[in-house]
Amino acid sequence: MVSIAALLFCGLLAGLAAFQLGLIAGLPLGRFAWGGQHRILPPRLRFGSGIAILIYAVLALIILDRAGLVAILPDAWSRGLAWATALYLAFGLALNLISQSRDERRLMAPMATLLLCCALVVAMAPITPPSLLPATAT
Repeated sequence: MVSIAALLFCGLLAGLAAFQLGLIAGLPLGRFAWGGQHRILPPRLRFGSGIAILIYAVLALIILDRAGLVAILPDAWSRGLAWATALYLAFGLALNLISQSRDERRLMAPMATLLLCCALVVAMAPITPPSLLPATAT
């Protein structure tokens, strides 16, 4: 379950990264992001979309590490950063819910909810490191 949640989390973030790349490229998708004020994002918000992609990459690594799918961080760091990720996503969900853009609320609030749920599954799970020894039949 934890691995599935972590992989779903990463898949959702990959979709959001593609969306942000579209915004950076000038696609008229601005009504779904950044408060929905601009159909095509101005340069400062395109820069923000680039930063968002970098943040997505960091969040994905944190969740993958906590789920035991990669080994980058010490366990204590992994646990704390997984909870920090969930807190960050809860804040993002709140922002999406209060957005003045109806389109942003309808698309991004459910996406943020799914991301938060996946992050919570991973953060709450007791993770045991994978064994390096092959399994033996008994």
